[in-house]
Amino acid sequence: MTFNDIFKSSFLENVNAVSILDMVLALVLAFALGLFIFLIYKKTYAGVMYSSSFGVTLVALTMITTLVILAVTSNVVLSLGMVGALSIVRFRTAIKEPLDIAFLFWSIAAGIVLAAGMIPLAVFGSVLIGIIILIFANHKDMSNPYIVVLRCDGHESESKALACLHENVKRCTVKSKTAQKGLVELNLEVRLKDDNTDFVNVLSEVNGVESAVLVSYNGDYMG
Repeated sequence: MTFNDIFKSSFLENVNAVSILDMVLALVLAFALGLFIFLIYKKTYAGVMYSSSFGVTLVALTMITTLVILAVTSNVVLSLGMVGALSIVRFRTAIKEPLDIAFLFWSIAAGIVLAAGMIPLAVFGSVLIGIIILIFANHKDMSNPYIVVLRCDGHESESKALACLHENVKRCTVKSKTAQKGLVELNLEVRLKDDNTDFVNVLSEVNGVESAVLVSYNGDYMG
C-alpha cells in the first residue's frame, strides 16, 4: 500500500458529482415552489386550528425532497442505499384534514420533478394545481350540512319548532331524538337555502323551546 492509497477515497470522488450551480439553482427553485405551496395552503385552509408549523413543513419538505433526488440521480448505487434507509422511516403524526395529504404529496412531487431537471413541468404543474385548489377550496356550497340541536319541553313545542324549521330550510332530517320527562332533545341535519341563519333566533323564541343551536358539520369535526 502506497502513501497515495491511504488518502484515496471513493467518498471524495463524489464531491463533484453534482455541480454547485445545479445545487444552488435546484434548492432556490425548490424554496420558491415550497413557498408557493405554503401560500396556497394558508389561503385555502378551512380547518379548526391553523398550524403554521405544517406550512413551514411544506417548504422544508420540497427542499429536502429535491436534495435527496439530486443525490440519487448522481449515483445509482447511492439510490439503492437511499431506498433502504428511507424504508425504515415511520411518520406518527395524524393528518386531520384530507386536503393536507394532497399538500404533502404536492410538495414531494414538486421536489422530485424539480430535482429531475424538469423545471417547466414543476413550475407549470404547481401553478395549475394551485389555481385548481384555490377555485374549489374557496367555492362555498350552500348545500353543506348543518346540525341543529333543539331542546323542547314537550311534544307540542317540538311540533311547532319542526314546522318553523321546515319553513326556513331547504331540507331537514332527524338524526337523533332523546325524550325525557319534560324534555325533548332533537339533533337534526339541515340544508340551508342561503347564508342567512336568522331562523335559529326565530326557533329560540318559539314557545316551549328552551334552546336552539346551529353547528357547522363536515363529517369530520364540528366547529
